[in-house]
Amino acid sequence: MDNLEMAKSNLRQAEERLTTAKTALQKGSYAYAVRLCQECVELSLKAALRLVGVEPPKWHDVGPILRREKSRFPSWMNEQIDELASISRALRKERETAMYGDEELNLPPEEIYAKIDAEKALSDAEKVFEAVRKLMNSLQL
Repeated sequence: MDNLEMAKSNLRQAEERLTTAKTALQKGSYAYAVRLCQECVELSLKAALRLVGVEPPKWHDVGPILRREKSRFPSWMNEQIDELASISRALRKERETAMYGDEELNLPPEEIYAKIDAEKALSDAEKVFEAVRKLMNSLQL
């Protein structure tokens, strides 16, 4: 499978997580929605890197790589790179907590996340996903 096919797959998977995150939010499963949003952002940004010819690293927050490779992106997206990288970093910090809770404080995820957290994560994930979808469409792939 080449970079383009991997990028398309990443973006399909990101969209699936975004759809599921919306359902989780509606059902009141806020921690799960946050976790899915993090995965959506990770997959979307890995697709973006692949679309411009960069093999993404095997870690969850690719924001620093996105910033480093900023010049590879069209100017309209280049203007958003810092915000997209910031979203990636912020949601990366929530990845394990959204799944396991805070084991030191003995708090399950359901006691940590509220509706406002899930709504913010969803809004951020949608922003990242839409930017990458626009990138893919602009490259006519």
